[in-house]
Amino acid sequence: MSANTVIHRIVRPAVRVIAPTGVTPNHVTTLRLVTGTAAAVAFAMGGVLWPAIGGGIFVLSMLLDRADGELARQTGQSSPGGYWYDIISDCASNVMAMIGIGIGLHDVLGVWGPVLGIVAGAGIGALFWQLFGLSLAQPRGWEFSPGLILDPDDALILVPIFVWTGTAVPMIIVAAVVTPLAALWLGLQGWRAKRA
Repeated sequence: MSANTVIHRIVRPAVRVIAPTGVTPNHVTTLRLVTGTAAAVAFAMGGVLWPAIGGGIFVLSMLLDRADGELARQTGQSSPGGYWYDIISDCASNVMAMIGIGIGLHDVLGVWGPVLGIVAGAGIGALFWQLFGLSLAQPRGWEFSPGLILDPDDALILVPIFVWTGTAVPMIIVAAVVTPLAALWLGLQGWRAKRA
């Protein structure tokens, strides 16, 4: 993935400020995991107010997701252990968010809300494992114009937007269909590549 996406550029000035303070990338990753968990809990509360708050916390969590790697690069603190801690925290935060949204939609969708959240979360977890654990593919960003790069993980910014605009129901349905299908497709591609 690119280290120069739109979200990287947003967090870069703040990271420059905290770089000399002794804050480590793992501190930021831990805060990312805590905020990701808090967002999922807020999503799960349902109603209108709590999911809206969860969306704001999720955006903060996404910014922290980019800030930890940016801090590691700026301070020369990159390490394999830190990389894996970051990947596991990112995966857990995104999986929990989907499950939380599904639980929060119980009043609207009944038991299907949590089921769809679990399926979407499992699909995201499977994709993370295939991309980073098994290295079946290399996620790449899209450069829309010089210097304007979006990577697949940046698309998660749509999650709070869907929540804030009252379109979480179609979002969770699409996520529960698309993420497992994408994981299945990627798994088949990897299996075919190994057989070739």
